[in-house]
Amino acid sequence: MAWHAKLDLNYNNTGSVDAPRTGLHFLHEGPLRVLQSLYPEGDAICHNVIVHPPSGIVGGDVLDISVRLAAGTHALVTTPGATRFYKSVDAPGTQQVQAHVAAGARLEWLPLEAIAYNACNAVNRAVFTLEPGAQMMAWDMTALGLPNAGEPFERGVFNQHIEIPGLWLERARIDAADTRLMNSPVGLAGMRCMGTLFFASGDVITRDRREALLEAVRLVLGQSALVKTSGATAPNPRMVVVRTLSPVVEPTMVTLRACWAALRSVAWGMGNAPPRIWSM
Repeated sequence: MAWHAKLDLNYNNTGSVDAPRTGLHFLHEGPLRVLQSLYPEGDAICHNVIVHPPSGIVGGDVLDISVRLAAGTHALVTTPGATRFYKSVDAPGTQQVQAHVAAGARLEWLPLEAIAYNACNAVNRAVFTLEPGAQMMAWDMTALGLPNAGEPFERGVFNQHIEIPGLWLERARIDAADTRLMNSPVGLAGMRCMGTLFFASGDVITRDRREALLEAVRLVLGQSALVKTSGATAPNPRMVVVRTLSPVVEPTMVTLRACWAALRSVAWGMGNAPPRIWSM
């Protein structure tokens, strides 16, 4: 039996101009839930954890997540564990995210890794729309198979789509049978975890500001275990992008968390204590 689940997260400023408070109103259908709103950084920033009780996605499943941030709000959204795309016989298993960030709002979209199990047929799609004055950080970590558990990614397809309309479009089709992609030095070079972290703005980021953001993450990468398989760039005047490759998830997770903390500090002058759920 396929699961069709939907979760709508709507963030609004329930405080005042002088004392903003980000509140959440949500609706759900099927097996998608959001845990209690938490405020470890004060009322202005709402932390939420999305939970998928079945714990995995199989053929025919569709997880549909919508996120809307009103002006002046700030939300940090994460998950308690990996998103698992299991073996699919016919129809793909799909997760799709649509987010809209209004002027003056900030979104931090920080789910834990997506795991492509052997013989999966997966679609992982995320579209983020930024109004002028909006800003966001998001990451994606994709693990192909479970190398340490003796379950390599030998069959299956993982389709990825990440988009900020008018600014950024990334599409990938990772077929386990494509040995040139999987193992070539100009492909994944035998690595089985890919990581992307980006900071994006609805407005142009000044050159000096972009350079400061790049300097912060390059300092992290220079001290990382992934120094030879990571990099950072500003592909356009409104973004900074960090890329990593690693044999398993953990080095990418450690590196992107450190880059996230650095960007948070430089871009927003904010603390970098990670959500408590990450250490549970």
